[in-house]
Amino acid sequence: MNVLFINGPNLNMLGTREKDVYGDLTLDKINELIKNKGLEVNIKTDFFQSNIEGNIVSKIQESSEYDYIVINPAAFTHTSIAIRDALLSINAKFIEVHLSNIYSREDFRQNSYISSIAIGVISGFGFHGYILALEYLSSLKD
Repeated sequence: MNVLFINGPNLNMLGTREKDVYGDLTLDKINELIKNKGLEVNIKTDFFQSNIEGNIVSKIQESSEYDYIVINPAAFTHTSIAIRDALLSINAKFIEVHLSNIYSREDFRQNSYISSIAIGVISGFGFHGYILALEYLSSLKD
């Protein structure tokens, strides 16, 4: 199984930005933890991060070699019809992940253009959300 992890805007700043909300791990460290878990459960993991909506759309459109996508669209969750449409245009299914609980934050963060088309949503468990997504996908191989 091949899984692509996509992270949206400002997640490259993890470890330094709003540690009380997002924790103190960098995105590189989170990706390392995901990769190690992937090796443990025999899932190939690849990673992509961009602050640019069009780059994320292009990456989704070019993702035909992946069985699944785990995506944290970050702020684009609440604004991007383009990312939603890109996800609808491919065969791979996906899981939406958020580090913080978007439903306990500001009103504008509680609307997702992505959730209704995702396999599921994992929100509020910090980096563990990515690991939970990987564990779920691993269970599909049995």
